[in-house]
Amino acid sequence: MIYLTGDTHGRDKKILGFIELFGLTADDIIVILGDAGFNYYGNERGDKRIKRRLNGAGATIFCIHGNHERRPKSLPYYHEEIWRGGIVYAEEAFPNLLFAKDGEIYDLDLAGRKAVAIGGAYSVDKYYRLQRGIDWFADEQPSPEIKECVEAALENANWEVDIVLSHTCPAKYIPTEAFLRGIDQSTVDRGTEDWLDSIEDRLSYNHWFCGHWHIDKRIDKMSFLMDGFEIL
Repeated sequence: MIYLTGDTHGRDKKILGFIELFGLTADDIIVILGDAGFNYYGNERGDKRIKRRLNGAGATIFCIHGNHERRPKSLPYYHEEIWRGGIVYAEEAFPNLLFAKDGEIYDLDLAGRKAVAIGGAYSVDKYYRLQRGIDWFADEQPSPEIKECVEAALENANWEVDIVLSHTCPAKYIPTEAFLRGIDQSTVDRGTEDWLDSIEDRLSYNHWFCGHWHIDKRIDKMSFLMDGFEIL
């Protein structure tokens, strides 16, 4: 089975409890739609505790890149390998924790459904983090090169996939009810959401799943996930 959920931010109890409750095995996949928090500190020591616990919990955990974590590509202990028809970032010490490469299209299940991964978003707490010395990652949003890779992959797929797995959502679906109080929305960079809007306008898909907004909501073919889980 394939299950999807939203941001965990380094808190593993939700994932561990779900795995234990349903007796999941390595044949089961949990997709975390960004901000898993496994690569927050950027060193093996700082992130090892949560990785060790989740790697040994039973399920395969497949993560989309979020904005509150480092890109695996920037960390020396990750390598690329092929998983379900696409490239993932893997760590030898924790083989059950995989990170999607943006723009890759994966054969997620035996039904042959294809899913494209599109990570990244803007941190609305950017200046709060910078002022207080809390880590902020300058490459949190997809770069022009990543955007080109995503669009090239979708062009090669004739702009048709079954599933979209992203961290944030297209601009037209931004859940304004989830806006944080005290944030001046005129200062927020919506470049990633605007770009995803252009993707969504061209793409033929069955369902789109995202995290980031800390809300559980479903509208049209779009599912926002935070605390809940959905079965693919």
